[in-house]
Amino acid sequence: MKKLLTLIILLGIGAASYAQQAGKFRMGLELGPAIPKDGGIGALVNIEPKINVGDNMNVGIRFGVAGLAKDVTYYDITKDYEGEVSGNVSITGTFDYYFNNGGSNFAPYIGVGYGYYGLSSVEIDASNIDNVDVGDLEANFKWAPMVRAGIELGKFRMGAEYNFIPNSDLQNTSGTVIGEAINQYFGFTLGFYVGGGRWRKN
Repeated sequence: MKKLLTLIILLGIGAASYAQQAGKFRMGLELGPAIPKDGGIGALVNIEPKINVGDNMNVGIRFGVAGLAKDVTYYDITKDYEGEVSGNVSITGTFDYYFNNGGSNFAPYIGVGYGYYGLSSVEIDASNIDNVDVGDLEANFKWAPMVRAGIELGKFRMGAEYNFIPNSDLQNTSGTVIGEAINQYFGFTLGFYVGGGRWRKN
C-alpha cells in the first residue's frame, strides 16, 4: 500500500512539473512571410504578451505589423494595379488552446483573435493611367477576426494565421471613392517566447 501511494505521489509530481503553469506571464516574438488574398507578397512581425489562464490555454494582446504588396482595383478601369501598403498595424486580443498532456515539449495549438487594424495609405503606380489624379490613396480602419494554428516545441513556436480584414475603400485627394484594396492575408510565422513556464521540465 505504501509503495502504491508513493508511486501515485511521484506520478502526480511528475505530471505537474511537465505542464506549462497557469498564472505565468509570457512574451512572444514572431515573424515571417505574409501572402495577401488573390496574390501578392509581404512580411509580418508580431509581438504578443500573454497570461496563462490554464495549463493548456492563454490569452494575450498581439501587436502586429504587416507590409504587403497586393492588387488594388481601380473602379474606372477594367484591370487591377499593384499597390504597395507601407504598413498594416494591428492590435488584436487573442486566445490559444494547446493540445498537450504534460508529458512532452511538443504542443500543437489552435487560436482565435479579434482586433483593430489600421490600414495605411496605398501608393499606386499610375504610369499606365492617363489623365487621372491618383496620388496616394488613403485607406481606413477595420475591426476583424483572426484564426491560427501551429506547434510549440520548447520555447520555439511555428504557425500559420489568417486575418479576415474587410476590403477598404480607396479615396483620391478630393475624398471620392475610386477603388478598393483587398486586405485579407495569410501568414506563416516562426518565433519564440520567454517566460510562462515550460511544457516539460527536467
